Amino acid sequence: MMGQLEARQSSLFYDLCLDEHIPQDHLLRRIDAVLDLSAVRQRLAPFYSAIGRPSLDPELMIRMLLVGYLYGIRSERRLVEEVHLNLAYRWFCGLGLIGDVQPMSRVPFANISISSTRPPATSCCRANASGRRNRCR
Repeated sequence: MMGQLEARQSSLFYDLCLDEHIPQDHLLRRIDAVLDLSAVRQRLAPFYSAIGRPSLDPELMIRMLLVGYLYGIRSERRLVEEVHLNLAYRWFCGLGLIGDVQPMSRVPFANISISSTRPPATSCCRANASGRRNRCR
């Protein structure tokens, strides 16, 4: 017998915790366990103006850029869309279920090409075969 959806009207209130819907072995959960961005706001405070409209939270911006880098999302527009739709991304960024994700273009220095960022392994110092450290080009 074919089933039928009883009601098309959704409930007004949900008792939902994002934390319960993210698997314990999820990559973002493991990264979140070791990632400490508590000092970001204090260290970046001198670079923000006291006037004007509020910018995007710097911790949120860094977390969104990490999601984009880890999952190969190269476009800011696509990244905002993915963070809006994916529960694991929303959880990692500290967002709830309600509300839109603000575009990163609100922060002038965040308007970088995600596809042109070099991975950390090639943009930092690394040891060569003899053990000496050479600066990457």
